[in-house]
Amino acid sequence: MDIFANIMIGLDTAISPVNLLYCFIGVFLGTFFGVLPGIGSLAAISMVLPVTFYLEPTTALVMLGGVYYGAEYGGSTASILLNLPGTPSNAVTCIDGYPMAQKGKAGLALFMTTIASYVGGTLGIIALFVLSPIIVAWALVFGPAEYFAIMILGLVAAATVTQDSPAKGLAMVCLGLLLGCTGMDLETGVPRFEYEFIELYEGFSFITIAMGLFGVSEIIFSVKTAVGRTFDQAVTFKSMLPSRDELRRSIAPMLRGAGVGGFFGALPGTGPSIATFVGYAIEKRVSDRPEEFGKGAIEGIMSPESANNAAVQTAFIPTLTLGIPGSASMAVMMGALMIHGISPGPQLMVERPDIFWGVAMSFWIGNIFLLVLNIPLIGFWIRILKVPYHLLYPAVIVLICVGVYSFRTSGFDIAMVLLFGMLGFVLRSLKFEMAPLLIGFILGPMVEENLRRAMLIFRGDFWAMVERPISGTLLFLTLILLLYTTYQIFFPKKKIVAGDSAQ
Repeated sequence: MDIFANIMIGLDTAISPVNLLYCFIGVFLGTFFGVLPGIGSLAAISMVLPVTFYLEPTTALVMLGGVYYGAEYGGSTASILLNLPGTPSNAVTCIDGYPMAQKGKAGLALFMTTIASYVGGTLGIIALFVLSPIIVAWALVFGPAEYFAIMILGLVAAATVTQDSPAKGLAMVCLGLLLGCTGMDLETGVPRFEYEFIELYEGFSFITIAMGLFGVSEIIFSVKTAVGRTFDQAVTFKSMLPSRDELRRSIAPMLRGAGVGGFFGALPGTGPSIATFVGYAIEKRVSDRPEEFGKGAIEGIMSPESANNAAVQTAFIPTLTLGIPGSASMAVMMGALMIHGISPGPQLMVERPDIFWGVAMSFWIGNIFLLVLNIPLIGFWIRILKVPYHLLYPAVIVLICVGVYSFRTSGFDIAMVLLFGMLGFVLRSLKFEMAPLLIGFILGPMVEENLRRAMLIFRGDFWAMVERPISGTLLFLTLILLLYTTYQIFFPKKKIVAGDSAQ
């Protein structure tokens, strides 16, 4: 009954005309940016973020949420038509989506991925409704020591669990922590790492870092890969409809993918990308025709797309209930809330149920908008992909600069965006992941604040935190993860090359 009452509160908030309008705008813009190869949901959120500063907090989060899962919806379009993933989590869709397009089934692939995305998103929203109150009830007993411990665990997990190189992941987290320490100390007022730049007394702007690392650098990378790719196949409504056999083969993979995505999305440090790869691997293993995977199997697009959008929805669970962003996109969402003066965490559901449940219900409405939007607009998205990239991407860069300047009307911020864009390009060229850096930047000041509070409570005795059941357990898990990561760094697994395996 409590969940039902909260859903009614959320529905009343979500169906207000203003929230409906911005939800629609968000999902449309998200789909648009998702269709463009290489832009991705994170860059899309970063570009739209300055617009939300003038909105109410609930409306702002409704719009940003729409951009996020809208981009994940739209990301499959370029994956299927051009073999270029619109977002990193859509990379798996290329494996079977592009071969389907080459066989003349582009319309079918686009239609079925839309259905899979809707089903996965809907089941992820149900998990959000059910699990969030349970987690909040558990997290309300947290003090500064517990918050410090779980944030440290989240940082280490984000740096090591999903990264190809754990050492590089940890290095990026440390860089993010250093950037987060820039500016005046909140307790003493002493400037840190400002290097006599007055603009840095307030620290680096969250907008400049997000737009530089994920907007500008992503565009530079995508320009290299997207030039020259075109799609000329005609897509009609009749070509979108599946046969009875194709529909039958899609149902089970879609449900399994939603389960996988819902699980991995709720874990801090994972996100939709790993959920799609795991979902695809499981589907190939349980399939009675694994030889068709990679050649245009419909199961190969249904499972990862369902997992992707389920993970997108459940990723809001740790972000909103614990204040721990599970991915870089969630870090941007969390930053948006903090800019509006709202701290994500268990108190959010208790003190501002209208925000929490209103945003949660808007996700469901947004998924309906996307289902209605995507199917009729498939032809429009195809025409967007035919626009020359040398005309499209400069316009996106201009939008980024305008958005950054509108935040603090500072030319210094524009220079920082370009600087971070070049830094992101260099780091990506060296195979560094950007997500741990942004998560470290967001959580760094909060880790410092909670550690200081805990030390005041325990009179400087760090061992007192270890002796507490919850914080001690979390710190022990962090230590185990660090030891395992250290072992991986110094004793990496040897990759078996083709020549060795032949012998």
